[in-house]
Amino acid sequence: MLEPGSFMLTDTVPNVLSIAGSDPSGGAGVQADLKTFAALQCHGMAVVAALTAQNTRGVYAVHIPPVTFLKAQIDAIFADIAVAGVKIGMLGNADTVATVADRLRQYAPAIVILDPVLTASSGDALSTDDVRAAMMAHLLPLASLVTPNLAEIARLTESRVPETEGEMLESGRKLLQMGAQAVLVKGGHLPGAQAIDLLVEPAGVQRFSAAKLMVAGNHGTGCTLSSAIAAYMARGMALAPAVAAAKAYVRGALTHSGQLHVGRGVGPLQHFFQLWPGTRQ
Repeated sequence: MLEPGSFMLTDTVPNVLSIAGSDPSGGAGVQADLKTFAALQCHGMAVVAALTAQNTRGVYAVHIPPVTFLKAQIDAIFADIAVAGVKIGMLGNADTVATVADRLRQYAPAIVILDPVLTASSGDALSTDDVRAAMMAHLLPLASLVTPNLAEIARLTESRVPETEGEMLESGRKLLQMGAQAVLVKGGHLPGAQAIDLLVEPAGVQRFSAAKLMVAGNHGTGCTLSSAIAAYMARGMALAPAVAAAKAYVRGALTHSGQLHVGRGVGPLQHFFQLWPGTRQ
């Protein structure tokens, strides 16, 4: 695990923007993103693309702000602040997706990490049915990296959920053919003792494998991973090293999640395990 201060690859603190939904329980969404940015020595910013009523046990309501207000939020950030990288999470409907894509084309940030959030980890829907098509048409070509889990890549490629590592690779390559620049296929839900992720790029494939962790607090894992990749890349890391560093950070946050006592369902990660006294490994 990288120690605080050991990965200062740039001379200034990068400004990293999350465009995602809000989780009032603090486990996922922009709340998890901002914690991750702070833990990894970036200045975090957030454009709220959706409001949810949720806690550790589920999602109870979703409200999508008007796209005029979404556009105003994005424009306000880019008009004033140098944005080193963008992480995109929950976008609740097709108009939201199109608006985000339009503004990103306008401002052309160098780093765009797309976490194609379509459902919550609880299984609750977080987007309308037309989001998939809008995402493929508008956002996929703009993303430096897309980070789908198995269910998400099945929806994006309109194929069945991968059940083997070979099928994960096939799905990742299919998404490349459909316009993605790079794909991190997250295989944590495959059976077996190892959690396997595949970074699929036009130049080749990199495999990441680690023993699965049995922890109660894993709410927001996908949000945290994509945000950590964005943070490390904003600090100056190339894609593959950033993925490796982000996975190490998430593993530490999962390992220490038991130090938090939040709710009666699936609790959050301990994003600040490296920083809070008494929480270091």
